[in-house]
Amino acid sequence: MKDGILAIDQGTTSSRAILFSPEGDVIALAQQEFAQIYPRPGWVEHDAEVIWATVISTARDALKAGRKAGWRAACAGITNQRETAIVWDRKSGQAIHNAIVWQDRRTAERCREIEACGARPEVAAKTGLVLDPYFSATKFAWILDQVDGARERARKGELCFGTVDSFLLWRLTGGKVHATDATNASRTSLYDLKAGRWDEGLLETFDVPARGLPEVRDCAGAFGRISKKVLGEEIPLTGIAGDQQAAAIGQACFAPGEAKSTYGTGAFLLLNTGTEMVASQNRLLSTIAYRIGGETAYAMEGSVLSAGATVQWLRDGLGLFSKASEIEALARSADPDSEVVLVPAFTGLGAPWWDADARGAILGLTRGAGRAEIAQAALDSTAFQTGDLLTAMAGDGMKTVSLKVDGGMAANDRFLQRLADLTGVEVVRPVNTETTAWGAAFLAALGAGMFRSIEDGRALWRADRAFAPEMASAERERRNAVWAEAVGRVRSR
Repeated sequence: MKDGILAIDQGTTSSRAILFSPEGDVIALAQQEFAQIYPRPGWVEHDAEVIWATVISTARDALKAGRKAGWRAACAGITNQRETAIVWDRKSGQAIHNAIVWQDRRTAERCREIEACGARPEVAAKTGLVLDPYFSATKFAWILDQVDGARERARKGELCFGTVDSFLLWRLTGGKVHATDATNASRTSLYDLKAGRWDEGLLETFDVPARGLPEVRDCAGAFGRISKKVLGEEIPLTGIAGDQQAAAIGQACFAPGEAKSTYGTGAFLLLNTGTEMVASQNRLLSTIAYRIGGETAYAMEGSVLSAGATVQWLRDGLGLFSKASEIEALARSADPDSEVVLVPAFTGLGAPWWDADARGAILGLTRGAGRAEIAQAALDSTAFQTGDLLTAMAGDGMKTVSLKVDGGMAANDRFLQRLADLTGVEVVRPVNTETTAWGAAFLAALGAGMFRSIEDGRALWRADRAFAPEMASAERERRNAVWAEAVGRVRSR
């Protein structure tokens, strides 16, 4: 048996498991989608047991297929949807409430109350984040307040809370390890990025008891061993990172100024700022890119709440096509002079607006507009939002002329060309588009000693195709002005 690396990739709409070779080749892959739960408008939940079941099922399938091909998992890593909050019983491991997903906006009013108390500067200075329901802290507090007896149990130390990686690590190790990594911790609004610890003042501000939080560790290293009872074999778990940081690692964004943008359910642009935590003046986020060997690399991040989710809505909500992949051909047939604009603020707007109460709209409709024009507007909406992030980063002195891309939408050539045209930036797609899972696998291999340093990942990255801007600058500026007007019309303030 040859030594491979198992990556557990727990995402917003599906769980995936991939067995990689040390060179980054995919040996085996398994994936399962799962249901989204929408209790009320703006609320999004997941069943934690369904998350667990799909993770175990896909991991077992990938390991089985790998064995047939002559490969075993020498180590394993986890990457996960960030900010999604789970609270579970320390003894039984059972979640006391559905997971509250990162997209969920139920705590928007609580964020406004905290901001009214003057906490915004402290939160920004310590965490690099804005006050928004996107992050985990208010989600933890909401669950503790809404579930009978939960606050008292948390004070007694009977409950654990954490992001999805912590929940999976707890279950995979048979309840032996309650830990997280620095990237996931940096997305909770409770972690002081420079001090490298949970912050007592923030815990008090958000009313989250310290006893339930996980230990924060480096991204690569010994996290524990996956129990033989869980996957049929004992596997060292040696790497963890939130999905966007894992994608940046998979894209070899190791030097200051290198940037990637991942197009999944949402879209997330990370730009490496090196050992310096850069405070944005344009409502972008400062976050941890990775922490290895006790050394922290920081990043500036812009978050788009709806990218692939917009395509899903056209498919499932409007029925414009039966498969997401069909949007490329449909968009190519659109009238090139169409002025249709779609602002996908289904759960509000992310960076740089951070408007939880904004709602979506389709503008510029005429009798000549149809399925194709709406499909093109949906793809353009993600390109425009990426452009907003790049503009904000440039305003903070962080400009990039080339953008590495990955995620499901990166397979769409039409989208990538429009992305280059509407942003004026070269867009580069890698050969290995499984960058998020590969980032987790690379960290696991680094933690297990299969690689010597993070720079070993650079030699394994290869470009597939580059998309250069073709649109005239005057037309780009005009279309961006139309987009800006549309965003202004849906904003709540």
